Amino acid sequence: MENEEIKEQVARQLDILRRGTAEIISEEELAKKLAASLKKGEPLRVKLGTDPSAPDIHLGHAVVYRKLKQFQDLGHQVLFLIGDFTGKIGDPSGKNVTRPPLTTEQVEANARTYAEQIFKIMDPERTQIVFNSHWLGKMSFEDVIRLASRYTVARMLERDDFANRYHSGRPISIHEFFYPLMQGYDSVELKADVELGGTDQKFNLLVGRDLQREFGQEPQVAMMMPLLVGTDGVNKMSKSLGNYIGISEAPSEIYGKVMSIPDELMPTYFELATDLPLSEIEQFMKDLEADRVHPRDLKRKLAREIVTLYHGWQEAKGAEEEFDRVFRQGELPDDIPSFRLEAEDYKEGKVWIVKLLERTGLVQSRGEARRLITSGAVRIDNVKKTDPDLELKPQVGMVVQIGKRRFASLED
Repeated sequence: MENEEIKEQVARQLDILRRGTAEIISEEELAKKLAASLKKGEPLRVKLGTDPSAPDIHLGHAVVYRKLKQFQDLGHQVLFLIGDFTGKIGDPSGKNVTRPPLTTEQVEANARTYAEQIFKIMDPERTQIVFNSHWLGKMSFEDVIRLASRYTVARMLERDDFANRYHSGRPISIHEFFYPLMQGYDSVELKADVELGGTDQKFNLLVGRDLQREFGQEPQVAMMMPLLVGTDGVNKMSKSLGNYIGISEAPSEIYGKVMSIPDELMPTYFELATDLPLSEIEQFMKDLEADRVHPRDLKRKLAREIVTLYHGWQEAKGAEEEFDRVFRQGELPDDIPSFRLEAEDYKEGKVWIVKLLERTGLVQSRGEARRLITSGAVRIDNVKKTDPDLELKPQVGMVVQIGKRRFASLED
């Protein structure tokens, strides 16, 4: 390949890889690595590590996975590392307290689920899945001491979460210092040319660069992706906060959740969660600002695009039709889960509304049920109920609705 052609190919790849990226350390190094890869005809080794701390992948996780897929589509070697060993420690990034470790059983179960779900995004034929227990689990205590000797406590305390906890007197366990060391050592073992991560992983990715130098390797390029804000419009997307959109959720659920995001998140979601060209997205935003398109119609397109990515066009079309039927025309969804009441739930032929909601499985606690009722979020057969002390006479087939998307029907 001639030099001019190499320059053109490098420029093309950089243009693709820059999209949605928060920071690259450094872009100059990445350009050199891409050029060397093209000249030698050898793909870059691109690493993404994940701790199997939660079994469901959501759109926030998918931001960095989709970047990995871009490298894959450009012909590079993808190394999807499941941190089955580091997951037992827990990444302290962004945490103000010591994070409880996962059990071996939890790690193994979550790892299996991750491996299944990533192939909704990546090509299984061109994805190498590796587990860091294969090398970290074989290290002796002497090996661990030698690794620890290559990094200082002062460098560790440069990390914001460690520094804040140290200065405020909150405990930091020694084992937490080993997490970034182990993540960095993963890069040494895999001889990574590039490592991807969220912006909250910056410190860990830079430790990888430092350790590679210590072991005589060329340091990896660190590419950080932004953290996607969840459906609440405030916090990072997180299952624990309930503001997430899971890529394996039902098409109608994904569609409805996307339709619920604040309008101001649409540009970010279009850029980070779809494959639409940036020029097209920019035109959408211009049309929106000039009132040439209604925010609702633009959000419908966003929802269609996201559902199509993970379930296909036909499912996206069906999800939109159901959304219109339920929310525009006031009809019920096609598939409503059912629930039963027990004999002890009745008192003189009636059931306390809080107990009724509890039996539907749509609430986590009686406290949540009370809050939903008093806030006007609960309907029984499409009639709003706001009295948490209400007792009613249930009938088979009655529909309990919470908010806009949660339904349950009483069965015999």
